[in-house]
Amino acid sequence: MDREQHSTRPGRPEHDNMIIGRNSVLEALRAGTRIDTLMLASGERSGSMGKIAALARERGIVIKDVSVKKLDYMCGHSRHQGVIAMAAAYEYAQLDDLFRIAEERGEPFFAVICDEIEDPHNLGAIIRTADAAGAHGVIVPARRSAPLSFTVNKASAGALSHVPIVRVTNLVSAMEELKSRGVFLYGADMGGTDYTRVDFGGAVGLVIGSEGAGIGRLVREKCDFIVSLPMKGKISSLNASVAAGILMYEVSRTRCARSR
Repeated sequence: MDREQHSTRPGRPEHDNMIIGRNSVLEALRAGTRIDTLMLASGERSGSMGKIAALARERGIVIKDVSVKKLDYMCGHSRHQGVIAMAAAYEYAQLDDLFRIAEERGEPFFAVICDEIEDPHNLGAIIRTADAAGAHGVIVPARRSAPLSFTVNKASAGALSHVPIVRVTNLVSAMEELKSRGVFLYGADMGGTDYTRVDFGGAVGLVIGSEGAGIGRLVREKCDFIVSLPMKGKISSLNASVAAGILMYEVSRTRCARSR
């Protein structure tokens, strides 16, 4: 029998926000359950799978084609029938919401832009620090980003309930909109200006890339400034959430100093 499964088998990175199996996913979509991402086995679109994909498209849910091997791993080899839905732990905000929050607080705009942060623990840690450092929100792309799962919420220590998250279809276009509204974009990457020599006093969009690839070429080209952290050891880069934390607090420090 196909049923909604929330098993807790070891070795699986997600469990409590998964809906597994064709009937379970189809009924969740029909019932209006908030779904962040739908993962379908590559090439599977016949019968109920076609209905599932169509309903997901109607609701604007991100659909990812993945291998059966990945689906097996994700659900601990439970009977997934080629489909896993990731239930959303959070409802996304809009860019206007972040500007409204900044205005209500009487502060210059401050958002963290995550370019392909796919590790849920890193994303959760960034959200946690964003809350502590006074950021008005976090912006993520619809694809190649960790979904706002219960794992992200746990890693954020509950900050996900307090920090607005904006998911955009095109990160570069969103950055262009921010620039048109007076926001300066600071990309964290190698080969830039020492972050201690940069002025973060105005409206700030802090761009953080993945550990492996950093920020993408097109994203980097949209940045007004590239800032770097001095690396005095043998390792050439920091964990994304650690680098983000240092830079977020530099933005916060600059603003506190100017408000005195």
